[in-house]
Amino acid sequence: MANKRPHHDPAQGPSQRQLRVAEEVRHALASVIERGDWQDEALWGVPITVTEVRASPDLKHMTAFVSGLGRDLAPDKMAALKANAPWLRQQVARRVRLKFAPEIHFQPDTALDHAVRMSALMRQPEIARDLQKKDEDGDA
Repeated sequence: MANKRPHHDPAQGPSQRQLRVAEEVRHALASVIERGDWQDEALWGVPITVTEVRASPDLKHMTAFVSGLGRDLAPDKMAALKANAPWLRQQVARRVRLKFAPEIHFQPDTALDHAVRMSALMRQPEIARDLQKKDEDGDA
């Protein structure tokens, strides 16, 4: 009988290894972006924040969520960032020791926009009233 290692159940979320490697890649990307040694003039002086990186289970693909210091990156800047992904992949491979250099896929970070929309919804009088009523019913 072969000794099988237990596999991580994707339904339970990312493994500790995925989280650790993704965070290392986020730090490496942020460091490269902060230096601003872009070969592409379209990205010179563009403020880019890497808010999160998510790793695929095999660690061969990373999705980097980016914003322009709390704002969405302009579509042309996002396109330039995606076009520079192979160069960024090389830079990350030099900084993070992995068996394979991961493909990096860039996505706009919409979490801040979502939080602002949710906050606005929660302040609507009818929602606030329903939440207050629920709290009162739960305390009784």
